[in-house]
Amino acid sequence: MIKKIVVCLVLLFTFNAVAQDGTSSPYSFYGIGDVRFKGTIESRLMGGLTLSDSIHINIQNPAANASLKYTTFAVAGNFNAVKVKTFNKDDKSQRSAIDYLALGFPIGKKFGTTFGLLSYSSVGYKIATRNTDNNFAKNSKGNGGVNKVFIGLGCKVNKNLSLGLDMNYSFGKIETKTTVADGAIQYGAQQDNISDLSGLEVNLGATYQRKLYKNLDFYSSLVYTPQAKLTSENSSTLSSIVYNDEFENQIVESNDAINSTEAIKLPSKIAIAAGIGQPRKWLVGAEITSKQSSNFSNRFGSYEGVNFENATKIAVGGYYVPNYNSFKSYFNKVTYRGGFRYENTGLVIDNQSIKEQAFTLGLGLPLGGTFSNINIGAEFGKRGTTKANLIQENFLNVVIGLSLNDLWFIKRKYD
Repeated sequence: MIKKIVVCLVLLFTFNAVAQDGTSSPYSFYGIGDVRFKGTIESRLMGGLTLSDSIHINIQNPAANASLKYTTFAVAGNFNAVKVKTFNKDDKSQRSAIDYLALGFPIGKKFGTTFGLLSYSSVGYKIATRNTDNNFAKNSKGNGGVNKVFIGLGCKVNKNLSLGLDMNYSFGKIETKTTVADGAIQYGAQQDNISDLSGLEVNLGATYQRKLYKNLDFYSSLVYTPQAKLTSENSSTLSSIVYNDEFENQIVESNDAINSTEAIKLPSKIAIAAGIGQPRKWLVGAEITSKQSSNFSNRFGSYEGVNFENATKIAVGGYYVPNYNSFKSYFNKVTYRGGFRYENTGLVIDNQSIKEQAFTLGLGLPLGGTFSNINIGAEFGKRGTTKANLIQENFLNVVIGLSLNDLWFIKRKYD
């Protein structure tokens, strides 16, 4: 197991060495950026369904980890291709990034714990506005994001019910720059903003499972996240600029930085899921998530024409395994996953609610004779609209992850 973890860490640092910003979405301009974390890869390939099993880590619901039977190491990343569309122009971009790194293991017969690191949100945009009639130009760009370190504990209350709690420490930095040039004015203007963010968050979870018939089980999941706060240490600098012959801006004079501290409200959230299935054979389920996004607060105050409303997400999905014990055919042991999600993100721009929908398909490929597996899949969908001069994003996410399982802390019977 240790060798496997070393290999994965090497892969992780390799991915980080070549990874770009985690998003290229113009919608990452708002709030704390584009929320990238959609769950573990097994959950994501079922549309985001949080119902899980005893051999995979569940980062969304800590109660599910009380059922872990093996020490499990998980890592996943994605490649994102986006076609950005407006009413009169198209553009394309590509990004790759690591999603999460986690370790979980059982503690006795009733407890399970997890800890790790995940990339929660990303900022990565470049927006240019031109008016050739009066030689006006405005450029905006941003980068950064928020990461989370988490530790969780799940406990079996009885054979059907489990409860869990996890603590998240969020941290990150977001940098934005806006330049404005007007042909009628000698100097242009540039504003540089830097926000250092940090804060604590708690997730509470519960799972309930019971047998309905001989080969049919009922599964359910409940996750509640209370409202939390991020502390944003902000610094804003305003400068006058000129452009050289290569149209690169040069600072002429800068004002002293204006520093401020803000408390960003992170909305409360509740997710309820239920499904039916046959253990190690198939599962189908649905989930609804409600987030009180209308309580969200921005960095550096509000934006003109932008506000937040309560967000809702609906997900349906499941998996199918032809025969997990098959000795004749490898593909009979493969886990086939699929799902769909529809989401009102809570962001409203010029009275247009920004919505997102996506289909997912994927495979869980067993590794050797162990319970370890490699998961690969794709998520394709769209976000936004071209109405009111806004932007529609048609995206394809290719995701890949490893889930490596082994028995730890077993007392040897023989030397």
